[in-house]
Amino acid sequence: MILPSRTLLAALGVWLLCAFVAAWSPDFVLPWTVFGIVMGLWAFSDFWLARWQAPPAMQRVVNSSLPLGEWSHAELRLHWSGSVPHHVEMFDHVPAQFEQQGLPAHIDTRRGNSFAVRYRIRPLARGDHLFDGVALRVCSPWRAWQRQLRLGEAHPVKVYPNFAPLARDALRAIDHRQSQTGLLRRRRRGQGMDFAQLREYREGDSLRQIDWKATSRIGKIISREYQEYRDQRIFLLIDCGRRMGARDGALSHFDHSLDAALMLAYVGLRHGDNVGLMTLGGPERLVPPQRSAGMVSRLLHATYDLQPTLHASDFERAAQRLMEHERKRALVVILTNLRDEDDQSLRAATHLLQQRHLVLVASLREPALDRMPSQAIDSLHDAASAAAAVGYRHLREAALQRLRASGVLCLDVVPEMLAVETVNRYLAIKAANML
Repeated sequence: MILPSRTLLAALGVWLLCAFVAAWSPDFVLPWTVFGIVMGLWAFSDFWLARWQAPPAMQRVVNSSLPLGEWSHAELRLHWSGSVPHHVEMFDHVPAQFEQQGLPAHIDTRRGNSFAVRYRIRPLARGDHLFDGVALRVCSPWRAWQRQLRLGEAHPVKVYPNFAPLARDALRAIDHRQSQTGLLRRRRRGQGMDFAQLREYREGDSLRQIDWKATSRIGKIISREYQEYRDQRIFLLIDCGRRMGARDGALSHFDHSLDAALMLAYVGLRHGDNVGLMTLGGPERLVPPQRSAGMVSRLLHATYDLQPTLHASDFERAAQRLMEHERKRALVVILTNLRDEDDQSLRAATHLLQQRHLVLVASLREPALDRMPSQAIDSLHDAASAAAAVGYRHLREAALQRLRASGVLCLDVVPEMLAVETVNRYLAIKAANML
């Protein structure tokens, strides 16, 4: 598409103003006519030059995998094999759910025939996204027209959960007694643990740790050192149903659940356990439990494009599927947003799972439920909202109490603390040899 430039529109405006002068002054008709002919020849000639001007070669450089919520750099490279236009504006059609900084860009064409434009992008949603073509507005050789071009092919990118801070927090849980995020490391030794090595006796070691044969042979007190059981199994059951689309901030409840699942998987793998994953209430994904160096990458690839759906979550059917696939005893972690209407379905599912597995229900609690009692009541609507929130909270707590009474481990935390508390509970289970 070729559009008139500001220069051409300004010249045309001047020519039209001169027409009023020529209408009142016959002596001005000839100069006005000559000016119009010259402007027409200029515009017509430049139109054909713009039409046959060769477009540049374009290349977009951007990572095919991007972390959610993090700024990354992208680059557009242009090269003209022929004459270089006087002025170029460029805009890249980034995906709708991306933020961008640095576009549109203006290119200074006095520096040669090859140019690179860098800008920043930040994805705001996980999944598959598509960069569309690059839009260029190129000035014609005589600056009478602007030619609009669309270059390049669609460029797909994948946006994954930002695992770097999760892994950093997980390492703190393993390497420190208490990390800055609140994750706890507990000392694991003693009865019921796997034997690790022999070492000299230390103050605080129990008598049952002393290896009397080694002590009599060496002549000094030797203790056995133990480590937690390895090769145990963790099965993550992630709810993708309609309630998981709730948001209290930048991330949805489902995003918080996915972060918690990935962080728990990373910690579990570091502790030598096998980790698997299953979804319910939406697309059915299944990753059998494994312990391998690339397991976190497999889980990321299996879940990066998942989004909460409008489907109701069938916990009982998901439990039946899990029982069919997982024959060995495992810690089954159900990540969901518990509602009182789930009471019967979830209790039936946990009862079925408890026949073989240890079950932990990690439920997200809306922060609004915690804020509601402290808010001022200034109207009848405020009073009704507060009463409804209190009633809903009581029903929810009663459902959790019924689960706990049936032997199910339960967590009820705000979304920001879900990952931390879930990992802490897993470490406590390992320390207590509950698996």
